[in-house]
Amino acid sequence: MPRKYKPTERFLLPDPRYGNVLLSKFINCCMYSGQKSVAQREIYKALDIIKEKMPQEDPVNVFSTAIENVKPQVEVRSKRVGGATYQVPVEVGRKRQQSLAFRWILEFGRKARRGRPFHQSLAEELMAAFKREGAAWTQRENVHKMAEANKAFSHFAW
Repeated sequence: MPRKYKPTERFLLPDPRYGNVLLSKFINCCMYSGQKSVAQREIYKALDIIKEKMPQEDPVNVFSTAIENVKPQVEVRSKRVGGATYQVPVEVGRKRQQSLAFRWILEFGRKARRGRPFHQSLAEELMAAFKREGAAWTQRENVHKMAEANKAFSHFAW
């Protein structure tokens, strides 16, 4: 059976302004319809707002700390055992942790603060996640609570 090609991270170039690979990944996740320059502009505006509101902190450091704070350690997965479906807590892999953190921050940056420019709401969501508060942080906490509540079913883990 032939092996499938797995894309590697070695092709991802760091972003042009800050030279950060994590930021480059985030820009790619933020992008709609291949409009990378638009996504870059929005992210950079958000980082400028962070720099303005938190002058003592480096905006890239705020961004990476926010991502680290939102990454979930455990999540629940459905497992069917003898006609019953159990929510089984499992550890989250490194890549999935990152993609969930990106997804939650972008989702709540887009959704929660309607009527304002995206870069403004994204900056606020990142600053909130940096301080361990906000919607993305709450989402992570809810996932952890769900895993904690279903700890009794952990023996069903694959």
